[in-house]
Amino acid sequence: QVQLVESGGGLVQTGGSLRLSCAASTRTFSTYAMGWFRQAPGKEREFVAAISWRGARTDYADSVKGRFTISRDNVKNTAYLQMNSLEPDDTAVYYCAAGRFEVMSTGRVGYWGQGTQVTVSS
Repeated sequence: QVQLVESGGGLVQTGGSLRLSCAASTRTFSTYAMGWFRQAPGKEREFVAAISWRGARTDYADSVKGRFTISRDNVKNTAYLQMNSLEPDDTAVYYCAAGRFEVMSTGRVGYWGQGTQVTVSS
């Protein structure tokens, strides 16, 4: 069993930045690809970014390319999502996920975190 706990959400103005963290409670963290998803009110959960188990490969949704950066620290068992140039459309609950890199963008993940709210004011 893998437990994922997100942190770092909050309220930020348009153009601002936030860094989300996802702490994993497993000794096998480095064997999982990690991903971030988000769900805005009234919308389905959507893929945001993924990173392979060693960090060699990354994948991003078109809507966040160039603004968001996913990274990981396998010593700290933590994944990160650096979000820059935030826009009101980025407002959502952001979820951390663990699973296989090849299918992460489809939402087929093994484990989910509980989510953290990000609100971008205009």
